[in-house]
Amino acid sequence: MLSRRRFVSLLASAAALACTRRLAAETQPGDFEVRDVAVSGDRRLGQRFTLLVPRHPMPSGPSGPLRLLVLLHGLGETGDPRAGVYAWLERYGLADAYARLRRPPLARQSKLPYWPEGRVEALNAALAAEPFRGLAIACPYTPDVYRAPDRTAALDDYAAWVADIVLPRARAEAPVSAEPAHTSLDGCSLGGYVGLEVFLRKPELFGGWGSVQGALSPGRASDYAERLAAIVARLGPRPIHLETSSEDPFRDANVALATALQRKGVPHELLVGSGPHNQPWLREAGTIEMLLWHDRLGR
Repeated sequence: MLSRRRFVSLLASAAALACTRRLAAETQPGDFEVRDVAVSGDRRLGQRFTLLVPRHPMPSGPSGPLRLLVLLHGLGETGDPRAGVYAWLERYGLADAYARLRRPPLARQSKLPYWPEGRVEALNAALAAEPFRGLAIACPYTPDVYRAPDRTAALDDYAAWVADIVLPRARAEAPVSAEPAHTSLDGCSLGGYVGLEVFLRKPELFGGWGSVQGALSPGRASDYAERLAAIVARLGPRPIHLETSSEDPFRDANVALATALQRKGVPHELLVGSGPHNQPWLREAGTIEMLLWHDRLGR
């Protein structure tokens, strides 16, 4: 007969094994392989990223090379590099959004009104006309630059790390195009702000930039628009996608940037969804909208 201590130990072992299997299933979705990549870098800024490599066949047709999307996370996961590089997979609904786009029609999964009237139907019509192809996604750790002694220097160094370490390694690991036209950048909340600062420093490396509920400042809208206009004038078109929502505290800042871009004649898209600034909204609608926009770039 097993002793109580041995019985409890066996139960704990079984629970741990079940947890490990569950996490493995969550982080190894059927649509892509997930690689946890360790790289060199400043410990405070980043030494790690996850790389999602599609393992499904691509739709036939003149779709062009496989795209690479660099995707930055929010403030809540900056305290732990592991939580950061898995944030989109484990908290923001990336795997589920990718699967839903590959297997339309989309359907509402939440009882909350996270989709504006008619939006799901419009997306399904777009997917019927042109299927979601898929793309490789690199999710680097995003540092809390707000706490850096010198924020400008931290952003300079982080942009250099993404450019010199993350992009080359992702391209070596995955069969993606090395062309900037097939590389884009996005981020959520803090990641939207950091992503914009990276894009402004390294625009020649990216064919497009987007932000999901980006933690932007309305007071900087004119300055950002002027700098983005200068990039477009120098390098050519760079698609821009601003995604916010009705209860997002950064909604006004994102709308202000869109207004400033319009005044400067810079092409962009502004999407104002329905819902708050939280992970359930991302999992239901926000991540789907973001992925589909990047999948359409360059077609």
